[in-house]
Amino acid sequence: MEPEPRRAAKQQMLELMEAGVSWQEAARTAGVQTSRATAYRWKQEARIRGEAALQDGRHGHPAKVLPPILHWLESRCQATSLVASSQVQKELQEQLGVRISISHLNAVRAAHGWSNVASQAGKKSGGSGDQRSAGSRRAAVVGSRP
Repeated sequence: MEPEPRRAAKQQMLELMEAGVSWQEAARTAGVQTSRATAYRWKQEARIRGEAALQDGRHGHPAKVLPPILHWLESRCQATSLVASSQVQKELQEQLGVRISISHLNAVRAAHGWSNVASQAGKKSGGSGDQRSAGSRRAAVVGSRP
């Protein structure tokens, strides 16, 4: 179910529950498939947070990024491939009102070839594990002598 119809169905279910309808009947009427625990958790969250509780805060999987967001990401990352995912995350939130985790953004960018070239260049290649320079190793050895 898309986000807006799901939000509306959750709202209908919660309104029915507030009117005294059992959670099973409210869920069935609203077309929401949920457990008893989740229904009552939503009810409690709605009392505390209001409308914000109806929003689904999950980030999803790379394959589930909706086309409008995917198109925005494509144009943004192709315009400047060196942009950090944290900056892209901030711009997505500001411009489209969408919050996607950085790890999710990285996965989407990698899947489409829009990876941040600067972050790839800064990564250490696999090696001996201790990447300190010879000078710092000597200092550590000299410092350990009595």
